[in-house]
Amino acid sequence: MSLVATLVSTPTAPAVDAELVGKASDALGVTGTATILNPGVAADIRFEGPNASAAYALLRDVIGQAPADVFVQPEQGRKKRLLIADMDSTMIRQECIDELAAELGLKDKISDITERAMRGEIEFEPALRERVALLSGLPVSSVETVLSSRITLMPGGRTLIQTMKANGAYCALVSGGFTHFTQAIANMIGFDENQANTLLEDNGKLSGKVAEPILGRDAKRARLEFLVAEKGLEFEETLAVGDGANDLAMIERAGAGVAYRAKPAVAEVADFRVDHGDLTALLYLQGYAERDFVLS
Repeated sequence: MSLVATLVSTPTAPAVDAELVGKASDALGVTGTATILNPGVAADIRFEGPNASAAYALLRDVIGQAPADVFVQPEQGRKKRLLIADMDSTMIRQECIDELAAELGLKDKISDITERAMRGEIEFEPALRERVALLSGLPVSSVETVLSSRITLMPGGRTLIQTMKANGAYCALVSGGFTHFTQAIANMIGFDENQANTLLEDNGKLSGKVAEPILGRDAKRARLEFLVAEKGLEFEETLAVGDGANDLAMIERAGAGVAYRAKPAVAEVADFRVDHGDLTALLYLQGYAERDFVLS
């Protein structure tokens, strides 16, 4: 079987140098030249082998403590036609509900619940209701304050979406967070659609309630399945990325499930994990070179 191993590091600290690529090639028994996707940042090594997981384990041993991610997969079918992505701690650096809580001086209390839910230690839906209840009375105007002063995009996200769309892919932002944020973030990055939960309001303030049913783990997978059917795709043509337990179902269902700087329970089951690279790692995963990136 024709396989490809991709080594990726963050662009701000290039680690995929000639020495590392050479060691990886030697371990795989490759004598040809690797394909450099971005000098110092990403490279493809093509080889023949029956077992991608064994090659991955071998390469992880070779790389050791070097700050580089490793992806091993069949060469055929790398480029995907559908991306479905989580928002909080994936397309943005923050958890929006925690930042809203900071406006009330409750960030530590709510972020602890958020962390437990993302690790899968408690069920997502009741944890969300509990956290939203603590936001009761917060002015709706605080959303704009948080968006403008506390929320930052994850590096590489806009390039990821713009490049995939330019190559014919459909990109969906599907979040267990809130439409107040996904609508703005989707517009900033360029997603084709966004889905999330709705915070209910009362006289210009948050009521402490969220519209039912809550968009959680099952709803994310359902949206992936709906889009596959609507667009006439195969699941092998899809990519899902997220970091928390409520992303597990869509990550497991997608053709390529990516754990992005994720909680251990997610990293263990995902097809691929990104611990070092930024979101452009998902482009290198698909075989795009830096010269192919759409920057805007």
